[in-house]
Amino acid sequence: MGTACIAAILLAGWLIGVTGIGGVLVVPALTQLAVIPAPKAVAASTAAFAFPAAVALGFLLARRSYVPGMVPLMIGALPGAAFGALLVHAYEGRVLLAFVTALLVFAGIQALRGPQLHKLTPFIGYALSRSSMLTIGALVGIVSALTGTGGPVLLSPLLILLRQPLPAVITNANAIQMPIAIAAATVHLHAGALDVGLTATIGIMLLVGSFAGQIAATRMHARRLQRLLAVMLLVMATWLAWTLIY
Repeated sequence: MGTACIAAILLAGWLIGVTGIGGVLVVPALTQLAVIPAPKAVAASTAAFAFPAAVALGFLLARRSYVPGMVPLMIGALPGAAFGALLVHAYEGRVLLAFVTALLVFAGIQALRGPQLHKLTPFIGYALSRSSMLTIGALVGIVSALTGTGGPVLLSPLLILLRQPLPAVITNANAIQMPIAIAAATVHLHAGALDVGLTATIGIMLLVGSFAGQIAATRMHARRLQRLLAVMLLVMATWLAWTLIY
């Protein structure tokens, strides 16, 4: 893994700490900068999100009143992520990168249009039914495991579109990373497709970057940073689309 790839993964971790959706950059960094095959990159990336997710779960345990509303989401994410991980081994690398490109575009547009996440309203509970949360968890699990992302990149804008309170959005986005990482890692290990050393290396870098991002988030203008992230995501999507076409 070269210097450029390491820097890109650290940046992804930093963006996770600041905005929650920087993890979508990991697979493009691995495939384009380290020339790692897409299925291997997706497997390692998805499992590596267990590292920053462990820190997020520590935060959640200190706020146990949030937990009941998250349970259906996390239960749905487990089989969804397992199914998504199985699909990784059914598609060739170019198809997987096409999925990643589409997710980059989606995340970039939502980051441009989305609200400022630092302006939080009081926590008012979960308006969605348990069956809705189960369905959302399964959908996010499938797409996240298929594309090698941690979950927040899809879940956050989806919950915002469903008019959920922002504290619930942020809490759920942090929580869903762990069941996705566990389920996907189990499937990839069983298939003999998970590079444990690569996964640990990526996870540690994401963790370091995330801590730095959390510190930076307290000192930066959130909306300006959100726009910068949106531009980065769309540029990365354009780059990937170019490589797929040509």
